[in-house]
Amino acid sequence: MQKTVALVGMMGAGKTAVGTAMSRLLDAPFVDSDAEIVRAANLSIPEIFERYGEPYFREKESQVLSRLLDGTPSVLSTGGGAFLADRNRQMIAARGIAVWLRADLELLWSRVRHKDTRPLLRTPDPKATLSELCAKREPAYSQAGVIVDADGRLSIEQMAQKVIAALSVHGGVLGAEVEL
Repeated sequence: MQKTVALVGMMGAGKTAVGTAMSRLLDAPFVDSDAEIVRAANLSIPEIFERYGEPYFREKESQVLSRLLDGTPSVLSTGGGAFLADRNRQMIAARGIAVWLRADLELLWSRVRHKDTRPLLRTPDPKATLSELCAKREPAYSQAGVIVDADGRLSIEQMAQKVIAALSVHGGVLGAEVEL
C-alpha cells in the first residue's frame, strides 16, 4: 500500500471487521483509531465521554489520527464521528484516502442495537437517535474519496474484496496489482 486507507462511516457499518479482513488480503497493517485512543487514555470510550465529554474525545481523536496518518501506510478504521471534523477530513485527504462504508439504517440498527458500548446511543429511543446521526453525518461522509455500499448479505471477506476492488481504480493507493 502506498497510502493509508481510512474507513469512515457510521457505527455498525463494518469498519473494523472489513478493515481487519482488508489488512489480511493486502498484507498491510490494520489500526483502529478508537483502540489507539483507548490505549493512550487508559480509559474506555464510554469512560472518556463520561469523565471529559465529547469535545475532549474529539480533540484526542484528531491527535491520534494525525499520528496514525504519519505512520506506515495501513488500513485504518476510524470512529463514526471522526470524519465529521473538517480538519480530520483534510488530514485524511492529504495523507491517505477515505472510504465511506455506506450502510442503511436497518443494517446499522441490526448490528448495534444489542451493544451497550455506544455512548451516543444511550438515549430513550436509540434507533431514532441512530437515524438522526445518520442524517446529520451523511453530508460529511459523502466527501470521502471512495464510497462503497455495505451489503449485509456479503461475508466480511467479500465486503473487504468489494472495497479493495473499489480502491483498485484509484491510482497511487494500493500500488502493485492486488489479486483477490
